[in-house]
Amino acid sequence: MITSYRTFIVVLILALGGLQTRLWVGQGSFAHVNGLRVQVEQRTAENEGRRQRNEILKAEILDLKQGLDAVEDIARSELGLIKKGETFFLLVEE
Repeated sequence: MITSYRTFIVVLILALGGLQTRLWVGQGSFAHVNGLRVQVEQRTAENEGRRQRNEILKAEILDLKQGLDAVEDIARSELGLIKKGETFFLLVEE
């Protein structure tokens, strides 16, 4: 009777130890789940930044499709476009 009781206690302790190990270490543990939660938050933030960038690019594409004013502005600022009859002034800061 005492041996079966001891055996029962040993088996119970081993089972609880195994369950605790699973809870604290390995896949599905608190640390693992917390790490996954952090990754989801990071990816969500990255996606939001990319979503905003896409909206800006969509607006820019629509602007370029609808008129030549946007194309001219880009050509002036990035490529130095000067129209015939315009005078170019270069301001140099000291």
